[in-house]
Amino acid sequence: MFAYPPQAEVNRPVPKSKIYNAAKPGSALRRSFIAQVSDITWKYKLASETINIPAKSPVQEIQVFEIVLKTGELSEDVLRTLDSAIPSLLFFEITFQHKVRFAATYKRPSEANKRKTVTDVYFETSWQPADKVRPPLPAVLDLAVLYKRMLHQHMRESSLAITPRSDETLETMLDRANLIRSKEKECQNLESRLRKEIQFNRKVELNADLRNRRAELAELQQGKKRDVACS
Repeated sequence: MFAYPPQAEVNRPVPKSKIYNAAKPGSALRRSFIAQVSDITWKYKLASETINIPAKSPVQEIQVFEIVLKTGELSEDVLRTLDSAIPSLLFFEITFQHKVRFAATYKRPSEANKRKTVTDVYFETSWQPADKVRPPLPAVLDLAVLYKRMLHQHMRESSLAITPRSDETLETMLDRANLIRSKEKECQNLESRLRKEIQFNRKVELNADLRNRRAELAELQQGKKRDVACS
């Protein structure tokens, strides 16, 4: 998603065994790793000593990992396992056959156990050419702001299409992202029921309900909040 400075490059392979040892995934997740993931590489380390931007609590470093896929499919549980195994803040570059897509989640220390981290919804972009020109990192004063700016960009370009609203905090944006995902599932369920329904009157009701849900979804996705309540 960004053109990272050359001095931040690490380019170090990450054995799957290290992920297994740290995250302790079950057999089903291990099968997903084996079936979906070809290679994992620690590509970049964004830190005060590599990109000359001061650290600011709680963000001390940001890591960029590359995941090379075998088939083009990747389970979100694989990403969550990597985030669980590696304490640092992570951004993922997922590659397959000269294409790349990007993924990230808001990651923060658990309030119950500071040694553990909590992840939220993942923001994944669509596939794009791997050689597409990328913009430079945002110009910021510290790594904490850099992390938020990078995550905001993922949120904008993901399938959830989250654009920041004025005076909206990152946490509020994440709450809205979760509502969008929930509303998308409601629309999908209604679409499925509509396809199966044979009674005309019931089809009319379902269509009306679906239109309302789609309007609510569009409202949640908009960058500017209007004075319209969403149920």
